[in-house]
Amino acid sequence: MANLTSHYLGIELKNPIVVGACDLLENPENLVKLEKAGAGAIVYKSLFEEQIQLEDLELSRQLQEFNDRNAEMTSLFPDVNHAGPGEHLYQLKKALEKLTIPLIASLNAVYKDTWVKYAGMIAKTGVAALELNFYNVPFSFDKTAEEIENEQLDIVEAVIAAVDIPVSVKLSRFYTNPLGMVKKLDALGVKGVILFNKLFQPDVDIIGEKHVTPWNLSSPEEYKLPLRYAGLLSGEIEADIIGNTGIYTGKDVLKVILAGANNVQIVSTLYKNGVNHIESMLKEMAEWMDVKGYNALDDFRGKLSRKNMNNPYIYKRAQYIDIILNSERILG
Repeated sequence: MANLTSHYLGIELKNPIVVGACDLLENPENLVKLEKAGAGAIVYKSLFEEQIQLEDLELSRQLQEFNDRNAEMTSLFPDVNHAGPGEHLYQLKKALEKLTIPLIASLNAVYKDTWVKYAGMIAKTGVAALELNFYNVPFSFDKTAEEIENEQLDIVEAVIAAVDIPVSVKLSRFYTNPLGMVKKLDALGVKGVILFNKLFQPDVDIIGEKHVTPWNLSSPEEYKLPLRYAGLLSGEIEADIIGNTGIYTGKDVLKVILAGANNVQIVSTLYKNGVNHIESMLKEMAEWMDVKGYNALDDFRGKLSRKNMNNPYIYKRAQYIDIILNSERILG
């Protein structure tokens, strides 16, 4: 019988499938369903500082509407209990009460001081670990890549020093050299890197001639990018490698682990296939392992990483070269 036990940031999990941060987790009943379906751990929806700032602005606007009211009408003021980060922390604690599997918090702040402040508040809730969600979109023409990376590294170092729980970092794919960035994060002591963040992209409605915000699920083929970087990083860093984006099936999980990932995060497949799809993924993995004669994930983890491959071009230009050499056959 295949043993799917894994370790995530030093925390033992019953399997390597971790549910990534998403809106599904706002419903407490979904947390219970995900655990019953077999999730190894859950990353709770991110605390976004920008959202808190927008809520504060909206609250200020609402309060100003009452400036000219009679003093005896103060009961008309909106109820602000659990507002801002307090509301998120409250919901985080309630989620912890629902689960027996590890719950990991996620944070996306703006300023270094608030990254550290909110990280400290989150760590006190009792969560198993903290994920720093670097959802960063370049907005300045004058800022260099090195400046952006150094700011993020400075934040990571400060957060690690401020909390006593494992810290991981969820990265976007938009770095000049993702391998170099991961190596620097590893040197700072992060316990895991999640590859990669799925950034929401704007779209345009050409009929209404306006911007729209589409639901931005990943597609099944997108697992190939985290697979590539898992293969390149395997055996080169101490931190856990977590594949994310486009992982829809048990076969996808197996592929990414063969390349060198320790675990995976899934989100889009749950929206498209339902919460209970985790059971199917785990079954598919276990059946494959039984057929292959693998008893544990470590028996094949990284078997197809760059470090363990004789062909140095597999993770470099293999597909490109193969297409050039076989273009006539491919085109029929």
